[in-house]
Amino acid sequence: VIRAKVVGKKLMKDGPFGTMRYTVKQMKMYRGFQIMPHVQYIYTEASESLCGVKLEVNKYQYLITGRVYEGKVYTGLCNWYEKWDRLTLSQRKGLNHRYHLGCGCKIRPCYYLPCFATSKNECIWTDMLSNFGHLGYQAKHYACIQRVEGYCSWYRGWAPPDKMIINATDP
Repeated sequence: VIRAKVVGKKLMKDGPFGTMRYTVKQMKMYRGFQIMPHVQYIYTEASESLCGVKLEVNKYQYLITGRVYEGKVYTGLCNWYEKWDRLTLSQRKGLNHRYHLGCGCKIRPCYYLPCFATSKNECIWTDMLSNFGHLGYQAKHYACIQRVEGYCSWYRGWAPPDKMIINATDP
């Protein structure tokens, strides 16, 4: 998970449709230090129909998530990528202070009601009911974090979460 500005791109001729290699200037790394301490290139399918993403060169800073495979960072439409200035304050705070508190939690999407958690380490993601994806209110303003005795729940607030109190204002 990085914040980066795209400074170049090159179509690589591997595979039937090619791979786009974006050269990035990494501003900050939020996760993945152990696997790759610095990211210089991001790879994606050249075609959007194959889940490739289109990033603009020298225009925006992006939040980019992905996976590392054979020493290269790959991203696609199924990963979270967004222009940095389009992130909400809650999402920015989540990256810096909250999301890591949910590493032991699982987010389970709810596609239709009723929805129930099947274990104590699950948060039910209800954005799928109305917005089909990460653009919903819950994803923009809440973080799934681990609470007392391993229970996970949604958290929204300005102060750092108190791990001793289970939030009763879950969405």
